[in-house]
Amino acid sequence: MAKVQSEYDVEIKFIERLESIGYEYIELKNYEDVISNFRVTLAAYNADKLVEAKGIANFSDAEFNRVLIQIDNKSVYESSKTLRDKYILNLDNGKTVYLEFFSFDTDRNIYQVSHQVTMDKDHKDDVVYRNRYDVTVLINGLPLVQIELKRPGVEINEAINQINRYRKFSFKGLFRYLQLFVVSNSVQTKYFCNENEMENGQYNPILKSLVFFWTDENNKRINTLDEFTAEFFRKTAITEMIDKFMVIKSTEPILMVMRPYQIYAVKAAKKRVLEANHNGYVFACTGSGKTLTSFKLAQLLREESRIDKVVFLIDRKDLDD
Repeated sequence: MAKVQSEYDVEIKFIERLESIGYEYIELKNYEDVISNFRVTLAAYNADKLVEAKGIANFSDAEFNRVLIQIDNKSVYESSKTLRDKYILNLDNGKTVYLEFFSFDTDRNIYQVSHQVTMDKDHKDDVVYRNRYDVTVLINGLPLVQIELKRPGVEINEAINQINRYRKFSFKGLFRYLQLFVVSNSVQTKYFCNENEMENGQYNPILKSLVFFWTDENNKRINTLDEFTAEFFRKTAITEMIDKFMVIKSTEPILMVMRPYQIYAVKAAKKRVLEANHNGYVFACTGSGKTLTSFKLAQLLREESRIDKVVFLIDRKDLDD
């Protein structure tokens, strides 16, 4: 009789898979460990700038405290903007450096994975309930992707409910920088983004309608955790997802992630613009997110040095917002 795979077995196998594609495993027991690792890793990520300005790639206690004051205890929306910005740090020697927190360049970023980080009031005073997370992916020391895993046979909606509880009660401090969540029971896997946790002072749970399957270019679902990991968690792929295929919507304000067919449409249209001297179009049904898709395409084309001007044409004024 085959041995029933436990949740712990699923987690260990997943971590080993991430290690095999270039992630470094780091043991982080509690929030103090997360902060300490962030201090060391952020300095390593910005090493060239720090060495040039002060001769050594580390932060003094006072310098790191200034960093934390700037980036800690923000909302999910504010954290998402900070992640993509540069921060001017005043060093103890009177000089300044422009710190970066994330790059599109996978050769620069530092990718780590940790297992069962515990958040509690002993280490973070605004945590309401003690929670222990399954698997956390950190980039440059910041937790950016949280993975909640269930053993085969368990409904993955349980993992979504669990993440909603974490968002309400224990994802505090640097865990507000989480951009994406992944849930899986090994045979079924989905992803979704970390929307702003509060809206008009009220807690805002993530709706299950905004939890997506990943697919290939032919819209074939990639269900199993092994197949999903091979596609979604490649360092180039997860970096591209965070860098290019998420939208910080200021009018709500919320964070959004694109669905697979939107991503493939943007990639194909961008390739058409840059590589072929022909017109083209993307055809999609009502309610599929054509406006968001075209907006993201326009945004990415605007960043191309070869493109002089992008005209974004809309058919009604409310889309302009």
